[in-house]
Amino acid sequence: MAHPQHSVALHSASEPRKPAIGGLSPQRERRVKQLILERLGESLEVSELAHACSLSRSHFSRAFKASTGLAPQDWIRQQRIARAKLLIRHTDLSLTQISLECGFCDQAHFCHMFTRSEGINPFAWRCLVMREPKERTMRPATL
Repeated sequence: MAHPQHSVALHSASEPRKPAIGGLSPQRERRVKQLILERLGESLEVSELAHACSLSRSHFSRAFKASTGLAPQDWIRQQRIARAKLLIRHTDLSLTQISLECGFCDQAHFCHMFTRSEGINPFAWRCLVMREPKERTMRPATL
């Protein structure tokens, strides 16, 4: 199944911002974010990401956090939740399928991380999202 993988990134590497001291170079940041987004449905190790940037694991982790404000695993988790929200909103995939598509090891872990991130479980979130358009069209117009 093909999904827009690059549209999920919450912070574009091309956004103008003050360079982070001790952070990744813009090229490395762009490269590692692209790698993460391309492989979001797979298991990703920080050591693999560090290797892609030709840095040690610890140096990469510090530099990534300086650049993004998040540890690599936290940024990955944030991207997985964002992709899951897109899939919940725009597909009829089951939550199990979505959890696997987004790189979570199982549905229980996905539900736990989604609830921790969004404050509501993915099934309840889907129900709210699916109800939104109907409510908007059913409301009487006000002058």
